Amino acid sequence: MTVNTQDSATWLPLSGLEPGFNENKATSVPTDHVDGTTLTTRNDAGTTIRHVFRNGLLEWDIQDGQQSGVDAYEAFMVDDGLLYVQVHHRDIPDEAVAIIFDLRAGTCLSVLNCAGRTPQGSEPGHTGVSQSFIPSIIVEHEGERGPLPHPTNALIGRRVRWEYSESHTYEHVYINSEWYTWHCISGPERGQADTDLCTYYEIRKGIYVFAWREKVIPCASVTVADHRDVSNIRSWGMLFGPDDRKEGYIHFTFGAKGHLTSINSY
Repeated sequence: MTVNTQDSATWLPLSGLEPGFNENKATSVPTDHVDGTTLTTRNDAGTTIRHVFRNGLLEWDIQDGQQSGVDAYEAFMVDDGLLYVQVHHRDIPDEAVAIIFDLRAGTCLSVLNCAGRTPQGSEPGHTGVSQSFIPSIIVEHEGERGPLPHPTNALIGRRVRWEYSESHTYEHVYINSEWYTWHCISGPERGQADTDLCTYYEIRKGIYVFAWREKVIPCASVTVADHRDVSNIRSWGMLFGPDDRKEGYIHFTFGAKGHLTSINSY
């Protein structure tokens, strides 16, 4: 099918974007570097989840007995003591979790991504995917605790050019607290653009979670981006959504190099 940028029915499915999209992905943390680590999180509602990194896998247990599992994971060290973990649940295939552990502050942000369903507490908006954001503390942390991850407007008004590979380039315009616009400059989606729902959280000063939910090609993304040097921005992320036939799910990680091109005041 020929792609018509004005007819979203002809746009590539999520699988068409994946090849080559991870060229600028950072090196993941070897599993033996985190094996033996236990991180227990507790949110404001009192929900406690124990995460045990063992034998290259992540064992997790919601300690009120609701759920537990053992899954493969991929982890990235975003900054000193800032661990970003990606999990696509083997036994809950329509669910993927992104977890940002701030070991220095003793805090955590978990982002639950669901395809085809909307759990209670999900961000508002009707798309084929939903996201829930759960700030928590890390129970094992000793010493002074930093502030919890929290929503932020720090990125609003910025236009950033992102290079995911030599052939995949996009620009993002962060319009307001609920919407952003993306535009493909080069790559298989060249010429396509849309405005989609999004959410922003501050993890540390200058380091943000930016997550979005696309409506045309149903998919959820969670990125962590280091904006402390606006001429040399770095991001780590994942995409998750139904496959082309809606019989399974696609989950992959990526990274990008970016720079600020302009700032608008709204």
